Amino acid sequence: MGAPFWRLFASSGVSNLSDGIVVAVLPLLAATLTRDPVAVSLLGSLAFVPWLLFAIPAGALVDRVNRRTAMAVANSLRAVLLVALAVLVVTDRASIAVLYAVAFLLGCNETIYDNAARAVLPLVIRRSQLERGNSLLTTVESVGNIFLGAPIGAWLFALGASIPLWGNAAGYLLAALLILTVSGRFRVARAEPTTMRHDIAAGLRWLLRHRILRMLMVTTGFAGFAQSLTNGILVLFALQNLGLSERGFGILLAVAGVGAVLGSLLSPVLTKFFGRTAAMGGCEIGGAAALLLMGLWQQPIAAAVLFAVSGGAIAAFNVQIMSVRQVLIPEELFGRVQGAYRTVIWGGIPLGMLAGGGIGAWLGLPAVFVIAGVLGIAAGVASWWVLQRSHREIAEAFAEHDQSDN
Repeated sequence: MGAPFWRLFASSGVSNLSDGIVVAVLPLLAATLTRDPVAVSLLGSLAFVPWLLFAIPAGALVDRVNRRTAMAVANSLRAVLLVALAVLVVTDRASIAVLYAVAFLLGCNETIYDNAARAVLPLVIRRSQLERGNSLLTTVESVGNIFLGAPIGAWLFALGASIPLWGNAAGYLLAALLILTVSGRFRVARAEPTTMRHDIAAGLRWLLRHRILRMLMVTTGFAGFAQSLTNGILVLFALQNLGLSERGFGILLAVAGVGAVLGSLLSPVLTKFFGRTAAMGGCEIGGAAALLLMGLWQQPIAAAVLFAVSGGAIAAFNVQIMSVRQVLIPEELFGRVQGAYRTVIWGGIPLGMLAGGGIGAWLGLPAVFVIAGVLGIAAGVASWWVLQRSHREIAEAFAEHDQSDN
């Protein structure tokens, strides 16, 4: 791991800290305007709708431009959006419609940033270091998004609704400056000029013809949909069913962050000890089972422990599946194939969040967690089956990349 990786690591840490603050603050702002679970779920879903609409074009764009610059511009635009929202909050002009617009636009920039960030990683480390590099980046994402960002956002919100927004904007600007200090080659060499339409079509054809990634895209997409059923109503579940305060909600997120950090760090160990197939299948199934138990056992301490287990299992699985994609997808196609893959994975999240809000209004909030757990377990079993059938091909891909480093 050289200096370019650690600068990428620092930039990712600051950026994800800002992401975590947003994740906590926007739902809390919405909860001051409405307690309708459908309305609150819609806010969360709008942040992911851009993945359904723009992930593939964003990935194609990332394959055509300097990926480092794309990350810096995306974070700068997110800073501008949050400054504007902070001004509206201070002047008491914020509304649920304004929050919807901000969430959507933040999500648009995230499609560019995330596609570029994962495409940059293989360019600053050796292929044999991918599992460790993904583990460290996922760890800092978990620390920023959940362990630090979310509770800091909730606690600052309790002091003043606009305070975390100003800090957020400053964080995104700092992350933009840090990524510009990373040295290396971040624009993919192109043999001949092509159109965006051609690039998108080439990426989609490659993905749909790749049996392993095509099948994993379906199973993990369904798992993401199942998990997202709980995302939009989590704040209401915590405040109403668990009886937590706003600061208590921040503590709940912090405990989940601890689990996610541990899961990210332990992911390479789990892969080495149990094997890639068993580790990935076990993490996906275990994370879903913890959500199911949260719905059945509505006690604050138990919920915190189970949420930590779920977060850790999901984080470990994300490290493992990202490493698999990075060794299977060619560098010159990575942005658009990753974008197409995430269209399915992340595109199902807003649908799940909306469905979760509807289920919560109909059957009650605990039922959302039970249903999410059952569906997630089914998806985990399906993923394990795909990985078991593809074990040899995946192992050969990792072996080839290890040899290329030498």
